[in-house]
Amino acid sequence: MTVLQEEATEEELKELAERAGRDLEDASALEILQWAARTFGKRFCVTSSMEDAVVAHLASRALPGVDVVFLDTGYHFPETIGTRDAVAAVMDVNVITLTPRRTVAEQDAEHGPKLHDRDPDLCCRLRKVQPLEEGLAGYAAWATGLRRDESPTRANTPVVGWDEKRRKVKISPIARWTQDDVDAYVAEHGVLTNPLLADGYASVGCAPCTRRVLEGEDARAGRWAGHGKTECGLHG
Repeated sequence: MTVLQEEATEEELKELAERAGRDLEDASALEILQWAARTFGKRFCVTSSMEDAVVAHLASRALPGVDVVFLDTGYHFPETIGTRDAVAAVMDVNVITLTPRRTVAEQDAEHGPKLHDRDPDLCCRLRKVQPLEEGLAGYAAWATGLRRDESPTRANTPVVGWDEKRRKVKISPIARWTQDDVDAYVAEHGVLTNPLLADGYASVGCAPCTRRVLEGEDARAGRWAGHGKTECGLHG
């Protein structure tokens, strides 16, 4: 398949996504990303929280120099920023850092300090969802590291689907992977991972809203503990 024409309509993109989701369900993660590279070319990007660089590494094999989009919320652990910088330095990718419209200080002045404690949904919307929507404007498709085994809210994640909110094709090439699959890929290819994963954190987000997980908890339990919230809004 050749690179999709820029004038493709939303309906054509949606139909393409739904068909690919069926056709590629049993394909390998690399094959899914190779399809994305052939289909979308430079109108395709990877998003990464820099929890690990697995999807970025896979995408660099399918599309060398691929754009890797990172959201710098202003609340990240130093280890996360360090992982981003290391990925940019050693991998064949183009790391693009997005920032919110307001700095943390400006947000505090407008909404009061520690908005993440009082209204985490609004904080995520201002510091994650809005910047990503703006940052993805020039792309027709984006890839994520979502996995079905991470939490019940992600159990039905398609390998290729339609992002209704952003009107784009959304690709989750490792949706069918388990943590063991991730660990095996990291070991085989020497992929960079966030040091916090070796320090009791199973999922790494903003520092004020992330804690270590307890034995028996799912990977998302350490995010927004006590708020009944497991997603930031980027994925639904």
